[in-house]
Amino acid sequence: MNKLIASNLSKIYHSGDHQTLVLSDISISISEGDAIGVIGSSGSGKTTLLQIIAGLELPDKGNIFFNDINLLSDNAKNFNLMRSKLFGYAYQFHYLLDDLTVYENCNLVFKIAKSINIEENSKKIMQTLDELGIAALQNNYPYMLSGGERQRVAIARAVVHEPKFVLMDEPTGNLDQENAEIIQNLTIKLAKDHNIGIVVATHDLNYAGKLDKVFRIENGDLKSV
Repeated sequence: MNKLIASNLSKIYHSGDHQTLVLSDISISISEGDAIGVIGSSGSGKTTLLQIIAGLELPDKGNIFFNDINLLSDNAKNFNLMRSKLFGYAYQFHYLLDDLTVYENCNLVFKIAKSINIEENSKKIMQTLDELGIAALQNNYPYMLSGGERQRVAIARAVVHEPKFVLMDEPTGNLDQENAEIIQNLTIKLAKDHNIGIVVATHDLNYAGKLDKVFRIENGDLKSV
């Protein structure tokens, strides 16, 4: 079983003479199929942890291993090569491109990866949209979608290329309770059906309670709940 291990991560943000310790020597292990929640107050470091795990930000200290490969070695060159295959990322505010349809937003992942298997890519996109209940919206633009629908598109874009791990930053943060429940159940089902390891940063304790493991970030420390 593939495993991702973030080991002894530390991060300090600097603003003039002021320093803010966000992560202090924390470690976390994620296996394929795991559904892990990270909770904590706003500004506690949840997003920073997800971004470091996904290679979108570098820690001041620590390592990230995929099986026995240190992804942060050699000036992060390994991370740049493997990131698109290993990770999907669903942002809190969707970041869908307004001038692209639902289908085109998902296909952007394959374009960035310079994948030329158009037929196979199209099949993956439609299967993913169907699983998330939005296949009928493939030709719609983001402005035509509800908040819940936009969040499903963001999740589709994060998983369509079949990554090993998906990081989700407050995927239900801007949704009403009904849509939040739908997204919660869909993300957990995706993790189990496709053996994807997911890490969810969330304020929603109901959502966190449905996940396999929950950790809290507080004062730079990560502790199991």
